[in-house]
Amino acid sequence: MKKLITLSMLLMATALFAQEEAEKKLSIGGSVDAYYQTYLTAPDNEGVAFGTSFADETGFALGMANLIASYDGEKTGVVADVVFGPRGDAAIGGYNLNQLYAYWNVSENTTLTMGRWNTYLGYEVISPTGNFNYSTSYMFSSGPFSMVGLKADFALSDDFSLMLAVMNPTDVNNNMVGGYSLGAQFGFYGQYLNLYYDDDEVLGFEIDYTGGFDVSDSFFLGINAAYQTMEIETDINGGFYGVALYPQFGLSDSFDLGLRGELFGYHSDYDNVDEPSVFSLTLTGSYSVENLTIKPEIRLDSWSDDMPYLDNDGAPSDNLAALTLAAIYTF
Repeated sequence: MKKLITLSMLLMATALFAQEEAEKKLSIGGSVDAYYQTYLTAPDNEGVAFGTSFADETGFALGMANLIASYDGEKTGVVADVVFGPRGDAAIGGYNLNQLYAYWNVSENTTLTMGRWNTYLGYEVISPTGNFNYSTSYMFSSGPFSMVGLKADFALSDDFSLMLAVMNPTDVNNNMVGGYSLGAQFGFYGQYLNLYYDDDEVLGFEIDYTGGFDVSDSFFLGINAAYQTMEIETDINGGFYGVALYPQFGLSDSFDLGLRGELFGYHSDYDNVDEPSVFSLTLTGSYSVENLTIKPEIRLDSWSDDMPYLDNDGAPSDNLAALTLAAIYTF
């Protein structure tokens, strides 16, 4: 009888241990966000917006809810990132899937990934949990959001990395356009040089630098610069360019302050045409309480030539200012 009891206890302990190990491999997280926004220089009810992605509604508005499940094996794994809400709808182009990919750690220094993953270009990302500013930049809004394809990541050393990819054209889930795109990223000491090319299928060619430096223990300076070009008409090329600085200051354990200063513009081969450009300043505070982050934000955009906005009298204006209060909860 004692042997039977001992055997039963051993089997139960083994089952509990196996269940615990399985639970450790499976992890679930995500976030939800919402915001309030009002324009300081324009009416709230005239459909005015900055022209960048997300956070483009006035009054109380929703961002997105996302649920991220990942399962990590010894050498392989999978990630499923499901999103709902206006921010997700504007970014993913269907299926309610922000990311969905499987990976294989072929060796200690090489990983293969196939599926859909968020873009490797640019300083900002789709999820508000990955950005300091709540509103997004023109460079992020104009560049790729997500990629569908196969990529290989190589850890060349402790400080150098290389990524090579073959993909559908950017943000294309079902490739009916016929062509493919190539991507590359070279990382060195926390700085990244990114390349994208799709033979003018969707975006053409983009080169992008993303990086930053810890100036001191409480001061970080982020940097992003990009140039994109493609054939827009026969023998006529055009695209965008931009540069942004992201100084961020840690003022206390729970409060940080950050600024995004961005110069963004369009270029083309048209003769005697001055393409428009915009200078945007965004000041954001970030106050954290447990898993909740509250972000008050003031943003001012000013265009060079075009007058895409309205002033408080309803007349065309080349500048727009807004006050935004966002709440982001991560779990």
